[in-house]
Amino acid sequence: QVHLVESGGGSVQSGGSLRLSCAASGPPVSTEYCMAWFRQAPGKQREGVAAMITDGRTTYADTVKGRFTISQDNAENTLYLQMNSLKPEDTAKYYCARKYYCGAHYYDNGFLLSPLKYNYWGQGTQVTVSS
Repeated sequence: QVHLVESGGGSVQSGGSLRLSCAASGPPVSTEYCMAWFRQAPGKQREGVAAMITDGRTTYADTVKGRFTISQDNAENTLYLQMNSLKPEDTAKYYCARKYYCGAHYYDNGFLLSPLKYNYWGQGTQVTVSS
C-alpha cells in the first residue's frame, strides 16, 4: 500500500511562491496511476487543484491555471506543486492523492480533479497566504 507524505507548506504574503512536495513510499500497486493535489479551506469542500497522469499529461482547476504547476520526479517518486502568484484565497490545507488504474479516465478532467475518485491520501500541509 502506498504511503503519501506532503511537505513544503507555510505562510507567505500575497504574490509569493511555495513549492509543495509529496513523497510516495511503499510497494506500488501498479505503474498506471493518476496523482493530484487537492485543497480544503475551513468550512469548504475539498476541491481539485491539479492532476497528473503517468504519461505526463496535466490538468488544472481554472482558479490556478497559469499560476500553479504540477510535476513529478519519477526517480525520487515525488510529486510537486509549484505555486506562484499566491493569493489569500489560496489559503487552505493541501493534500496529495493517488488513484491506480485510472487509464479509462485519462481525458476526463472532471474525474481527475474529483476527490471522490482517489484512494490514497496524505495527511496534508497548510498553506496560508496573507494580503
